Amino acid sequence: MAEAPASGYAPAVPARLDGLLAEAAAAAPGRTALVCGAASISYGALDERATAVAGALGELLPEPGGTVAVASVLHPDFAVAYYAAVRSGRRVAVVNPLLREEDLLHVLTLGGARLAFVDAALYERLAAVRDRLPELASVVLIGGDPVVRPEGVHTLDGLAGAFPGAVSAPVPADPDEVACLQFTSGTTGRPKGVRLTHRNLTVNADQIAGAHRLDDASVMVNHLPTFHPMHLNAAVRARATQVLCTGPAPADALAAANEHGATHLYSLPVRLARLAADPSLDSLGLRTVRRIASGGSGLPVAAAARLTERFGIPVFQGYGLAETSPLTHSDDADRPVHGSVGRPVPGTQCRVVDVESRAVLAAGSVGEVQLRGPQVMKGYAGGPDGAGLEPDGWLSTGDVGRVAEDGRLFLLDRLRDVFKCDNFLVAPSEVELVLGRHPHVAESVVVDLPDGFGGAVAGALVVLAEGHGPDELDRVLAEANERLPYYQRVRRAQAVPAIPRSGNGKIQRRLLREQLLAHLAAQV
Repeated sequence: MAEAPASGYAPAVPARLDGLLAEAAAAAPGRTALVCGAASISYGALDERATAVAGALGELLPEPGGTVAVASVLHPDFAVAYYAAVRSGRRVAVVNPLLREEDLLHVLTLGGARLAFVDAALYERLAAVRDRLPELASVVLIGGDPVVRPEGVHTLDGLAGAFPGAVSAPVPADPDEVACLQFTSGTTGRPKGVRLTHRNLTVNADQIAGAHRLDDASVMVNHLPTFHPMHLNAAVRARATQVLCTGPAPADALAAANEHGATHLYSLPVRLARLAADPSLDSLGLRTVRRIASGGSGLPVAAAARLTERFGIPVFQGYGLAETSPLTHSDDADRPVHGSVGRPVPGTQCRVVDVESRAVLAAGSVGEVQLRGPQVMKGYAGGPDGAGLEPDGWLSTGDVGRVAEDGRLFLLDRLRDVFKCDNFLVAPSEVELVLGRHPHVAESVVVDLPDGFGGAVAGALVVLAEGHGPDELDRVLAEANERLPYYQRVRRAQAVPAIPRSGNGKIQRRLLREQLLAHLAAQV
């Protein structure tokens, strides 16, 4: 059977998520934790700031417990707010800072957020729905000093001054309590809240640090659009230095790596694919980087091979889900096999089952990937413990793949219709919901279209309302796209008289995707 056996893996991790930071600060208080532009912060200072903000949270939210939302902006403030929320005895809900109003309203309501740390851009969208969030008592601005600070809104830097001497009460250490809500899009088109425990996250931090060969001499360049807790927790576990690179171009990450003597470079598959295709690649160099890591979606084999050839260092990728904290697989950081996401990290089991019978399949057979391990979620928000899992703890991923004889996992397709654009998961029904709100749209179907770098963008078949013709389609799309984050926006579309359906009335999205692709090809 294609099932990786669990090991006797039992790492000595702290009982609480914020204990990762406390241990790093105690062992190496002067070591640089984060670099952002010209600014940097040591582990000791980061721990002190988290403690001070945790105390202020106790003053702002006198009732114990509850949820604190934190927008995952690529800035040191995220790390402070993330650990402070947990240190104050509350759950931290990690929020995508690019969400538009309705999705922001949904995740904050689902999480029951009582306080939100947001940057200035997200604050503008939050203000539009604030009156529909009666539980949200306070908002704090993060991500640097805002140009204008709204009246009654604190900044992260101002919290300690506003509540001097505030001390967070000691919180009992229960590693199996929920520490974090991580949101993910599902087939219903609305994000689900994934309940992750202290143990899920601290163990996964240890798994990642080991798999990626991170230690206290590592310097990691983080070239992602948002700050994923995976990279934060793994770096803190290893007591490594993390450089936040906010420039969008792949060359920006290379420059940051050379400037700071980086050992690891983390980027998105789409950015690495663009780098591999850049005509100026041969003029670029990496002086100290020993490994390039890709994750979030599949990295094209040709791109990985080209970068390996150019820089002479391993380019590897991993795999995981919000439901698994997130990492479950990582390829060998020194000898990767391009096209594979690697073997399970320690303590993790992986198997492939038949899509219909659910029987466990032999190595090499194609089926749905299932996972089990200490990093697998406690359950979905709103449900009992184990909600979303099989009775024996297995998680069905919705991904189709095969496990080779050597244990490496190769992903082939998705069972569901969601796709990724720039590492952000896009649920077609979410985009369809926005299109349907336009007064000139009667119906629509959204599908994924290849963008040339292994990712995808949204395309649509649109039935316009009576009295409106195809010449209005571009204007309708422009108006609808204004209400969507960039990665959900419809890039190509076709006006159709009706949406074809199967004999039983179901939409066959894959067939419609082929129809749209054929239409677009004919327009070239």
